[in-house]
Amino acid sequence: MFSKILIANRGEIARRVIRTCNRLGIQTVAIFSEADADSLYVKEANEAYCIGKPPVNQSYLNIEEILLTAKRSGAEAIHPGYGLLSENADFARRCEKEGIVFIGPNPEIIASMGSKIEARKTMKEAGVPIIEGIDASIETEEEALVAAQEIGYPLMLKASAGGGGIGMQLVTSDEELIKAFSGNKKRAESFFGDGAMFIEKYIEEPHHIEVQIIADTHGNIVPLWERECSIQRRNQKVVEEAPSPYVNESTRNALLDAAVRAAKHIGYTNAGTIEFLVDREQNFYFLEMNTRLQVEHPVTEEITGLDLVEEQIKVASKEALTFTREEVCRKGHAVEVRIYAEDPITFFPSPGKISGLKLPIGEGIRNECGVEKGSQVTPFYDPMIAKLIAWGKNREDACKRLEAALLNYEITGIKTNVPMLLRVVSHEQFLLGNTTTQFVNQYYLPSFSN
Repeated sequence: MFSKILIANRGEIARRVIRTCNRLGIQTVAIFSEADADSLYVKEANEAYCIGKPPVNQSYLNIEEILLTAKRSGAEAIHPGYGLLSENADFARRCEKEGIVFIGPNPEIIASMGSKIEARKTMKEAGVPIIEGIDASIETEEEALVAAQEIGYPLMLKASAGGGGIGMQLVTSDEELIKAFSGNKKRAESFFGDGAMFIEKYIEEPHHIEVQIIADTHGNIVPLWERECSIQRRNQKVVEEAPSPYVNESTRNALLDAAVRAAKHIGYTNAGTIEFLVDREQNFYFLEMNTRLQVEHPVTEEITGLDLVEEQIKVASKEALTFTREEVCRKGHAVEVRIYAEDPITFFPSPGKISGLKLPIGEGIRNECGVEKGSQVTPFYDPMIAKLIAWGKNREDACKRLEAALLNYEITGIKTNVPMLLRVVSHEQFLLGNTTTQFVNQYYLPSFSN
């Protein structure tokens, strides 16, 4: 086991990693930009170092400064959290070169799964169902039009290196494809440094289902059930739950088997998530693999009783898993909502100073929060500031607890999406489990146009 870990991240995820490290008796090293100097996670770490100015390319993406800080502090390992450098193969390679353990999979796997085109090819080899599409980079509008004629509309135009919905767009005609292509390609180049685009057939009203896995260096791979992550805005998740209320037991077992097959095929180690789209007939198709801890990992922890950060650390220190697939029981139901500093109708970020904050408490309620009263939410980083998780003995119980907790969630000084989340989790269709990826467009946004 490591004695000191540097956390190459910020906000609520840094606090989450610190909490587990404290319980395990591991010293923690925080890094922060000038904008985050007064953040909660900085105060809670055993050591904290400023690594640069607020822009991410001058701080949280500054690989050289982060590695220098790790060596200066004596950290033996780095936990990357999620976002930022968590799926950066070059960063993982540099950690390896500098003799610092990267708490995650090896760089080659990160690189192969980071390209959605390459990931499609790999999963096809593994016998995992994939969506009909083009397994090659599309460079021009002309190539895109040829591919569209081959597959047929509607289509999803996607950035190969994309994430968070960036560079992704539904298109239903040649005109829409031409209009969308150059803009999404430029956005992909800007955000990911890679403008490679590809096309997949659009799955009508799909459910976004993902399987959490943990794999050690001794050949053991255990699926930790599935999560439903279908409620999204701008192709980015806002509500997640485990288990899925949609998939039946036959589909569930097939999804878990496919996830294990995929992880085994690529020699995966540490925590990871294989994401699928499930259609109206419960056919499922590989979407992507996230080679890191997920924002929504708490719902899996709530139904399994496991600490995924602890398991990550143990795997990275070469320990074998202490449980099998059959031993991971599924207890109750958990739902998570992401709290964003954003306008609840336009979804535009809403930076500013938090003048008041009172988090809900109660049985089955868990808060993962990166801010406090007086915190400044800056425009430099992702506007997600907290997560609220509710567990119950069944889905109805969990949903009731979540709605009550949201009603008691008090945050002032900035706009947040709490009003939106309240509308979603109290909506009849949500309570019925009808949570496709079109939920926000079908049931939430239309209520503001009447």
